[in-house]
Amino acid sequence: MAKGRELKGRIKSVENTRKITRTMEMVATSKMKRAQDRVTAARPYAQALTDVISSLYSPELAEQFPLLRQPAKIKRAAVIALTANRGLAGAFNANLIKEARAIIARLEGEGTAVDLHIVGKKGLGYFRYVGRTVVTSRIDISDRPTAENAAELVNDLTDAFARGEIDAVYVVYPAFQSVLSAPPTAVQVLPVKPPATGARQRDYILAPDAQTILGELLPLYVRNAVYRALVEMTAAFYAAQRTAMKNATDNASDMLKILGRTYNRARQATITQEIAEIVGGAAALQG
Repeated sequence: MAKGRELKGRIKSVENTRKITRTMEMVATSKMKRAQDRVTAARPYAQALTDVISSLYSPELAEQFPLLRQPAKIKRAAVIALTANRGLAGAFNANLIKEARAIIARLEGEGTAVDLHIVGKKGLGYFRYVGRTVVTSRIDISDRPTAENAAELVNDLTDAFARGEIDAVYVVYPAFQSVLSAPPTAVQVLPVKPPATGARQRDYILAPDAQTILGELLPLYVRNAVYRALVEMTAAFYAAQRTAMKNATDNASDMLKILGRTYNRARQATITQEIAEIVGGAAALQG
């Protein structure tokens, strides 16, 4: 049985660890709520963009806009993989990397050349480790991403798509559904898909005209899709970190209970042994 002093040292170490994980859980909870608010705020704007584009779209207009070009075969595609700069979030980053690898493998299996663009230290570190060429990387985007960050990520790719240099752009990110659910998802943001048949139509007073408005809205729609992926990634990361830190705190509490019982048994055994030695010594002196 371990000595009492060693057990006390282990108990102290686990208590310190529990304080750290509990603090990290509280910080992650606070940041997650702010990120969740940004996700909620971004969704109505994205839906409004979709509604306007759906109402303005027509096959005749579509022929005038490169971003609506639907290639017969995807010869070259760009994949933007979003990961976090930090860990301590369970399998969060590993699942995103797995999803990125899956979409890359699928595209390359179809004969498509893939250009990989990485956001986040975890994804960049992994793909460099496995020897995968990374065309661009960003590790400076904070946990409060902006529309400018999204534009910096996708503007060059949008221009390359318009020139016909690439045929598709995909974004890999965690689709934030709730605190407990944010499955890794690969979404195609280019080309912009035409609205589904029977989509809701609205009547608008157009100024200057549908062609000019659609020309402005299509790049904005693509940038907004990437912005939404960034804010959902942040919210999902802090949700995953909160869950991981809560589990770590609970595990530390369970370990403290086990160590406490072990320490008490060891202490009782020591006391019993000392009493037996005293009784034995007294009996020897009397004998």
